[in-house]
Amino acid sequence: MTRFLFSLLLLVSISVSAQQLKSPSEFLGYELGTQFTRHHEVVDYYEYLAESEPDRVKLTVYGKTNERRPLILAYVSSAENISNLETIRKEHLKNTEGSGNSSKAIVWLSYNVHGNESVSTEASMKTIYELLTKKSNYLENTLVIMDPCINPDGRDRYTNWYNQYKNTPFQVDPNSKEHHEGWWSGRSNHYMFDLNRDWAWLTQVESQQRLKMFNQWLPHVHVDFHEQGVNSPYYFAPAAEPYHEVITDFQRDFQTTIGRNHAKYFDANGWFYFTKEVFDLLYPSYGDTYPMYNGSIGMTYEQGGSGRAGLGIVTAIGDTLTLKDRIAHHHTTGLSTIEVSSQNAEKLNQEFKKFYQNKDFKYKSYVLKGDKDKLEALKSLLDKHEIEYGNVSSGSYKGHHYKTGRSGNMAINNNGMVVSTNQPKGTMVKVLFEPDAKLSDSLTYDITAWSLPYAYGLDAIASTSLVSGNTASDVVQNATIGVPANAYAYLFDWNSMKDARFLSALLKKGIRVRKADHPFSLEGKSFDRGTLIVTKGDNQHDSNFQASMSGIITDYQKPYTAASTGFVDSGKDFGSSYVQMITKPKVAVLSGGPTSTLRFGEIWHFFEQQLHYPLTVLDDEYANRVDLDEYSILILPDGRYGNHFSEDQLSKLKNWVRNGGKIIAMGGSIDALDGDKGFGVTKKKFEKDSSENEPQPYKDWERERMKGAITGAIFKTKVDNSNPLAYGYGPEYFSLKLGSSAYEYLDGGNAVYLEKNTDPFSGFAGIEAQQKISETLIYGVENYGRGKVIYMVDNPLFRGFWENGKLFFANALFMVD
Repeated sequence: MTRFLFSLLLLVSISVSAQQLKSPSEFLGYELGTQFTRHHEVVDYYEYLAESEPDRVKLTVYGKTNERRPLILAYVSSAENISNLETIRKEHLKNTEGSGNSSKAIVWLSYNVHGNESVSTEASMKTIYELLTKKSNYLENTLVIMDPCINPDGRDRYTNWYNQYKNTPFQVDPNSKEHHEGWWSGRSNHYMFDLNRDWAWLTQVESQQRLKMFNQWLPHVHVDFHEQGVNSPYYFAPAAEPYHEVITDFQRDFQTTIGRNHAKYFDANGWFYFTKEVFDLLYPSYGDTYPMYNGSIGMTYEQGGSGRAGLGIVTAIGDTLTLKDRIAHHHTTGLSTIEVSSQNAEKLNQEFKKFYQNKDFKYKSYVLKGDKDKLEALKSLLDKHEIEYGNVSSGSYKGHHYKTGRSGNMAINNNGMVVSTNQPKGTMVKVLFEPDAKLSDSLTYDITAWSLPYAYGLDAIASTSLVSGNTASDVVQNATIGVPANAYAYLFDWNSMKDARFLSALLKKGIRVRKADHPFSLEGKSFDRGTLIVTKGDNQHDSNFQASMSGIITDYQKPYTAASTGFVDSGKDFGSSYVQMITKPKVAVLSGGPTSTLRFGEIWHFFEQQLHYPLTVLDDEYANRVDLDEYSILILPDGRYGNHFSEDQLSKLKNWVRNGGKIIAMGGSIDALDGDKGFGVTKKKFEKDSSENEPQPYKDWERERMKGAITGAIFKTKVDNSNPLAYGYGPEYFSLKLGSSAYEYLDGGNAVYLEKNTDPFSGFAGIEAQQKISETLIYGVENYGRGKVIYMVDNPLFRGFWENGKLFFANALFMVD
């Protein structure tokens, strides 16, 4: 009888609470799905729920975006669970050590990573409301963590645009303006980065702040809510092949368990859906794969609609897809996910614990050596992921040698590090460091190579043995570094992005800097091309020179050599014409029109957040009216240019370059400057072997197409490091090639190029694509009158994570004159 009364009182309490709690529609003042809700209004609703239900909702602000919008998480569960939140978290994390005894399921729902895939944030409000009312029984053994909007800047960009341009009432005709966003869509964040491809690389502030919270919880289940094309039905797990080999049988099976539960609800409503297609589980930087590699059940859910759908749109088959429809679908899969997780809480905990035990990977340790700045950059990334590493001082290590692609030895005298799979994040280590990810299928959704030793320009050995390292911290406090006043010059090496940032700081401070175009030796030391030379004589005009130099050197903890003379032992003296002043460039970049937003965003982010150097953005709408003589460098980002430049525009560009201007042409923009347009670069002509021209079955067309494709593979290239574009590099460079576009060698100035052998070191490249790119240009410099044209066929700034490519871009700015 007592138990009956308690249950009755509980039901009455929940019923009263549900009656008092405002739904999203009641709170916002309009029916959910009839308008797009701005981010601050979404935050207001979540704050209202936390204030109204403090026992069952805990809200936290975990960061801010570039445009100062708050990033929030809502913890939703029973009153008992919320009161014991920290205990639940700690007990859950003990599972990674094999000692946990947790009984709660932890489900993390992430909404709106792509800003114009805007339905998911709307659905999140309906989902949390129903969790607190009709579905509160799910919360007895389940903690739900909700991020209602991963990308507030992009979402508000889309929402504000749509509210400006929509018809009243909304127009379902897909030709109407409200279904056609402009060049800068709401998909990306402030810097036009795709946040769904940044989980592993952490280049963006949203990703960095979110991962701190994610690592505090490592949920059992993580869902990333998305949208796709208007005419596509709903997609949910199980995912498509290829699955990365580290994904466990349970992770695969539980995706199917959840998918079948979704299907039950979709079938009952007559809604269309598909599974096991398109969206695979390989590339490690997605919102489904990254959680997978940390023991979660990671899933992507895709609703048809995206930025084109607006409040309603007519589809290709004549149906009308409304925002209300889209909300209903995401709301259904969200609650279904929580339902299945609640039903399987015990199994989820058992398998999560099992995931972190008994790792038996082929390679037990990854031993790395190289430039100290590059090692420090890698360590910084590993710290963000809470991946452990150690320092190694000396010895010879045997295993798979990354530079040769086969078994070999690598000696370390000093400045080495080791990362082992024998740690809680061991699976993530294997995925990020493995020389070549195993592909079960070549039809993939993204790049197939990303190995960090290649990305950071480090020599490495993958060892089948466990290599121990010194885990003692080698971090030292910054010390103030004095600059001797009696030195003739100060010499600084040029090997890394840290060096480029240091040069940027000097130039912005007005300090004059020279560069060495030949190796030289002085006072018993050897110096390479690109060495920065700051002389006292060049800076006599600056009364604060000594103080400024000391401050910048201290800020960057930059080692230097103080030279007492400009008379070198070998090479060129400091007064030689081969030791030129670095001109402080005034840089402009083209935006809009033919340029890719993502590729433009990489350049914008590089200047503002990595190099810290001023950049002028010239939009295509008015760029032709701008006097280019005000600028020394014009960057043309990758994109689809075709015949974008008129004859008059090309003539102006040519004259500007002849008179000393410098163009940096990247990716597709090179087509706008090729030989037919008056510059010296030529696209490679490739003809397929006629013996392979027999008709192929229609069912095989997609796989036949892959013969000519490169899905983000790593190639070993040859470097001419006597070319200023390649200062700071060795004789080889591992380039991430994203496609099969190919250009012939230049007549001169080939700084980086592919030789005849084009087998990829990592990732997939079709046989026809390999033949096409054989003996072609990667990076080069063309002299054109008194100016230069720099060609970058491969993208050294791709997604901000290919660290070893960035110095090429810095060379293009500062070293090529």
